[in-house]
Amino acid sequence: MTGGREVDERVFGTAVKVTATHLARDAYLYVRQSSLKQVLNNTESAVRQYGLTERALALGWPGDRIHIIDTDQGQSGASAADREGFQRLVAEVGMGRAGIVLGLEVSRLARNNTDWHRLLEICAMSGTLILDEDGLYDPCDFNDRLLLGLKGTMSEAELHLLKARLRGGQLSKARRGELIMPLPVGLVYDPAGRVVLDPDLAVQQAIRTVFTLFDAVGSATAVVKAFHRDGLRLPRRLCSGPDKGTVVWVAAAHSRVLQMLHNPRYAGAFVYGRHQHKLTGKGKLGPVLQPRQGWIALFPDAHPGYLTFEQYETNQAKLAANATGHGQERRAGPPREGPALLQGMVVCAICGRRMTVRYHQRKAALEPEYVCQAMGIQYGSPLCQRIPGAAIDRAVGHLLVDELTPHAVTAALAVADELTARAEQADRLRAAAVTRAEYQVDLARRRYLAVDPDNRLVASSLEADWNAALRDLAQAREAYQNATTAERGFLDEAQRARITALAGDFPALWNDSRTPMRERKRLVRLLVTDVTLIRDQQITAHVRLRGGQERTLTLPIPLASWQLRQTPPDLVSEIDTLLDEHTDGQIAALLTVRGHLSGSGHPLHAKIIRNIRRAYNLRSHPQRLIDQGLLPLNEIARRLNIHPKTVNKWRDAGLLTGQLANDKGEYLYQLPGPDLVRPRIGRPPSPRPARTITTTGSTRGGAV
Repeated sequence: MTGGREVDERVFGTAVKVTATHLARDAYLYVRQSSLKQVLNNTESAVRQYGLTERALALGWPGDRIHIIDTDQGQSGASAADREGFQRLVAEVGMGRAGIVLGLEVSRLARNNTDWHRLLEICAMSGTLILDEDGLYDPCDFNDRLLLGLKGTMSEAELHLLKARLRGGQLSKARRGELIMPLPVGLVYDPAGRVVLDPDLAVQQAIRTVFTLFDAVGSATAVVKAFHRDGLRLPRRLCSGPDKGTVVWVAAAHSRVLQMLHNPRYAGAFVYGRHQHKLTGKGKLGPVLQPRQGWIALFPDAHPGYLTFEQYETNQAKLAANATGHGQERRAGPPREGPALLQGMVVCAICGRRMTVRYHQRKAALEPEYVCQAMGIQYGSPLCQRIPGAAIDRAVGHLLVDELTPHAVTAALAVADELTARAEQADRLRAAAVTRAEYQVDLARRRYLAVDPDNRLVASSLEADWNAALRDLAQAREAYQNATTAERGFLDEAQRARITALAGDFPALWNDSRTPMRERKRLVRLLVTDVTLIRDQQITAHVRLRGGQERTLTLPIPLASWQLRQTPPDLVSEIDTLLDEHTDGQIAALLTVRGHLSGSGHPLHAKIIRNIRRAYNLRSHPQRLIDQGLLPLNEIARRLNIHPKTVNKWRDAGLLTGQLANDKGEYLYQLPGPDLVRPRIGRPPSPRPARTITTTGSTRGGAV
């Protein structure tokens, strides 16, 4: 037994470092390979790593207390953030459950000095040993810890050298434009290694449609809406899985369209270094877009593309202008559906910043208001200026109609041609979808007919595929037929003639109620660069046209809402005149017959007349009658010494003259002269019997 112990010490050289305290705890073997490809192909490395269990058995650990952690297979050791197995190992060591940690080499545990030294510190505090293929180390010992630290540094340096060699080769090829890189859908490598357009015409048409639509509508979101409205789909190449490299057709997504618009490969340019992988706030590596001057290589016109590099640059400028969060001062965004004609094109003449749009409900319509609030939002300062926009929009529209007709006709013709081309392109894409479905049906049929009928399992599966292909074909044909019918209804010959006629008459196109607001805005953007506004005693608008010309418009400041609802002065004067002879209700009826309305556009009634009287301090009809000497009911009754009801009866009999004072039926009366004959109205008084006074002892009824 003693001889065997000496052999172990000679073989391992450090067996004396293992104490009873270490053996009382468990042993942990950490197994890792950097990629799944290494796991599948480099099997000898896995055998060597799992073979370290024999070393643990030789040092005295029983087999049931040797734990193997191999959940990090296929993951890089550059970081511990995503390695669940390494985190579990550190936790076990920190809780004092590990007597020894085994790894084939330091690089298996960590390729990062930060993670490696953190593990060394925890092992030193818990008294845990570390074993690799070269020997056994005690982190509590200075020399062993120094050696382990040196090994960790060399492991990280080795990783750096490997990356530098690989990176150097990539950069060398990239700077020559010869690096083979994954291509976006629509571009492929030919057998000679050159980049060419995808031979599938349906894929080409779909990608060309994206760029054509963006050139027409100027917005990625509008492109997505157009694809969904027309029932079109986008191709997508699978990058992983058993069907890697296969092109599938999916619904258009905003992120997918943006990727296509931003990718310079579609413009025929070879580019390298657009993105750089950096650590994000969560501690993970992620791509970060670099500015143009930070790109490593850019070779325009390096291979065929779907658009020119100049068109690509124009598209990037449009996308930058559309970005709502682009910089401190973004330019005009894409035209939208709101009624503000100059949305995104108005500049404040005071501070030079872009003015935003607010909308206010005015009766049944929205009216825009242009507001300069950039400084107010950023610093809490008061608004620079706010200007009602309805009058400005109308003035700019009249300017385009009256003075810019030749330019506008060209723009309208371009819109008409664009509608026709867009419909034809969508029809070609749908026809290509039907052709693909027919090919899939024919392929499934040939596969089914080629199978051995006795092989029922395979035949059943192929028959199900054939039926599924037939269903897809029926759906594609139905969608094509429905879309074709809908387009015929939208772009028939009569409507084409109408579009052509309107294109020749820009005022009619502009004033046509069926012209969408978005299209009016697009026409304005073709002709106008921006509009600078300032509000003083009046509103001044400086319109800058595309050709460099300028026009200045001067407009009065629009009335406030209460001023718009104010009663016209001539109507107030007419009410004042009518109050001499008529009540409020009578005046409302007379003015309604004459066609007058209130300041808010409602029919007149007695309450509105009363409010107008009070607002303009007009004396009421009763007051005017009193000024003429007429008396109210109670006063005339008092002066004539009769009951108020008798006054009404005398008025009905024509003995008193009265005039209607209000809409309640009350009258004011003219005091009669002294020659008034007071009639006897009512029953005559009954005679009273003579009264007698009796004394004591006399009889009742005697004469006085």
